[in-house]
Amino acid sequence: MSENTKRCGVLFDLDGVLLDSEGLYSIFWEQMGKDYPTGMPDFANYIKGFHLTRILSYFDSDDVRQLIMDKLLEFERNMRFEFFPGALELVDGLREAGIPMAIVTSSDRKKMQSLFAQFPDFPTLFDHIITGDMVTKAKPDPDCFLKGAELLGVDIARCIVLEDSRNGLIAARASGAHVIGIATTLSREQVAPLCDLLVDDVSQLTVEQVIKNW
Repeated sequence: MSENTKRCGVLFDLDGVLLDSEGLYSIFWEQMGKDYPTGMPDFANYIKGFHLTRILSYFDSDDVRQLIMDKLLEFERNMRFEFFPGALELVDGLREAGIPMAIVTSSDRKKMQSLFAQFPDFPTLFDHIITGDMVTKAKPDPDCFLKGAELLGVDIARCIVLEDSRNGLIAARASGAHVIGIATTLSREQVAPLCDLLVDDVSQLTVEQVIKNW
């Protein structure tokens, strides 16, 4: 491992970057917005990258929020998680290169347990997994990425963030990290101003591309 690679770390968002799940969540939240109107136009797209607590705050009663939480848990228990082509290969390549890595997701621990039930080895691929309930301020605040860098022991300015949602990209940019934008959730035109490198999906990335500036 070169001295160069020792001094960088990679912070992955999960849904829309490694997991091809944003479309499924969009369908779920679009339906929730119809069943329990929030008054927020394009609700399913607006909330992308938000922690569950903030999403639920748009619904107007505790009873409705609890009902939606129950529906979400059932939805995630039955969800079949799929990785984007090339996602696990990229992670494996970074591990072989000795690059410290963390997942930084707005998802909570219950959702992650559903993922781990389907892919028991997933937690072993990363040095740390930061969930939405581990930070005080959710995306678009940079707190989650700063925490990820701290846990990796790498200066945030030496970290590379892979993100797809607007809130996540804003958070990554604000953190001071180098940002790779993934155009799976938003259009290339929407992602481009918020990142340093733009790709359509992780299959277009090599280990060398991810760490070449570090």
